[in-house]
Amino acid sequence: MFISNAYAQAAGASVESSLTSFLPIILMFVVLYFLMIRPQMKRQKEQKSMMEALGKGDEVVTAGGILGRVNKVSEAYVTVEVADGVEVIIQKSAVATLLPKGTIKSV
Repeated sequence: MFISNAYAQAAGASVESSLTSFLPIILMFVVLYFLMIRPQMKRQKEQKSMMEALGKGDEVVTAGGILGRVNKVSEAYVTVEVADGVEVIIQKSAVATLLPKGTIKSV
């Protein structure tokens, strides 16, 4: 009628064993956070601040690879001069990179 000593000892060991079996999964999520999620959030934050800082005269590269100088900035769109007298209206989110001043000589 009583629980044997061997059975009672095995029950305590299984709780400890199940905790250590979850440890690799928890460790994997921590590594995933620091290697993938955190850098992606940092890049998104930098992209957002770059789009908010766009101004007239900035030289940019679009996601499609077009280089140009910003002529007009509105809330959602940017007018980019790609050649003399040729302007293209693009979404702000299509701006991939902000170039240093003086990079584009021909516009």
